[in-house]
Amino acid sequence: MNGTCLEFNDPIRDAISRIRFAPHSNNLLISSWDSTLRLYDVECSRLRLEAPSEAALLDCCFQDESVAFSAGSDGSIIRYDLQSGTSYRFGKHDAIATCVEYSNETRQVITAGFDKKIIAWDMCEAKPLAFLGNLGTEVESMSLSCFELTVAVGSSVGIYDLRNLDRSVQSSESCMDVQIRCVCSIPYSKGYAVGSVDGRVKLEISYPPSSKNMGYMFRCHPKSRDGRYHLVPVNDITFNPFISGALVTGDNEGYVTAWDAKSRRRLFELPRCSNSVASLAYNDEGQLLAVASSYTYQEANEMLVLHFFHFLFFYRLTVIFIINLKPELP
Repeated sequence: MNGTCLEFNDPIRDAISRIRFAPHSNNLLISSWDSTLRLYDVECSRLRLEAPSEAALLDCCFQDESVAFSAGSDGSIIRYDLQSGTSYRFGKHDAIATCVEYSNETRQVITAGFDKKIIAWDMCEAKPLAFLGNLGTEVESMSLSCFELTVAVGSSVGIYDLRNLDRSVQSSESCMDVQIRCVCSIPYSKGYAVGSVDGRVKLEISYPPSSKNMGYMFRCHPKSRDGRYHLVPVNDITFNPFISGALVTGDNEGYVTAWDAKSRRRLFELPRCSNSVASLAYNDEGQLLAVASSYTYQEANEMLVLHFFHFLFFYRLTVIFIINLKPELP
């Protein structure tokens, strides 16, 4: 079962860090370690924007269809006008900026970095409105849903209300017994999923209106023939915005797997990618899944090999009672 591969006339020259679909279209935002932000129109198979910067880009997000932001290795938060192609530095962290999100509810840009800070920026004056420091360690990953900001720090998860960022409304000091690699908020209910460096996923879900909580942990790979588990980092998790309980994981060995959180079973597995899965994204209708296959700088030997290829694949999803994966038609 194959997907459609996105092709660039000018190839991406370094690792892909993040892909994100636009709020109401199939435009895909791509940040990369080659210091370039790209905007790709999936429907027309056309590169609409290529915006270089001075530092490697570790994350990106949309504000709306015409404005985007990126987080850079020099600490810079850059704002892009996607129509004119202009950009400027919107804010700056004291160390590497690792995460960036935009809140429609508060109209703020939320960023985090290796300076152990979370900052909410005023969109009008480009200055910090709220500040959360002394996190103890670097922010590895964060995810936003409505007013709730879910932050992964070390092996812990904290949930913050953007209306009162001074303290967490929920904290799990020992969410995992190993480092958390990624976190993803659930778009249709309260809760989140985290992926660990040893190949496990933990889910915490509250289903309204009953508010019945469901939490459990599972491994993305079964035991091997020698009885040992595959300790492969889970690099990204994404939830289908319209199918309750449907999530997809991508790991460091190139596997992309869809799961049903309610029945606690695997739905399907895509053909293995040649490189690690760096990032995943659903479009706003939940019918198109984008997969970024790229090395991720997690292994020391990846720094020494310069001939890796970077691919972006797209898969069409047709839903008839169960999820049936079909390749995108030309």
